Amino acid sequence: MIPLAALSVSASAGPDGPVVVLSGEADPTTATVLREMLAAQLDTGARLVTVDASGLSFLDSASVRVLVLAARALQGRHGRLVLARPQPIVARLLEITGADRLLDVRELAGPGCRTGRAGAAVNVGGCERTVR
Repeated sequence: MIPLAALSVSASAGPDGPVVVLSGEADPTTATVLREMLAAQLDTGARLVTVDASGLSFLDSASVRVLVLAARALQGRHGRLVLARPQPIVARLLEITGADRLLDVRELAGPGCRTGRAGAAVNVGGCERTVR
């Protein structure tokens, strides 16, 4: 018997907008749950949605599509979706598919500090760092 993938999704208010926390595996059986959670955050009128992917061990193409569509919806209102702290396997998948160019993927640089794409200065929690 093959166990079904388990995805845990929760949301909370962050200092700059909603924070959606993902853990487990995102696959075709869980893409709807992810889409509904992101849609609920977009319905609040938020312009910045952070997705904490540090606990996400797998991400399939259906879930990547959900993230990209949410990012595009936010861009349409001059906002952005930040995919924070993806595990190496998830970051690699985003790189291989080119989704890392469509999503704002960031890593944790230290306590309270996040880094953005190369050459981009990022200020989160009073910590600014430029990635080279």
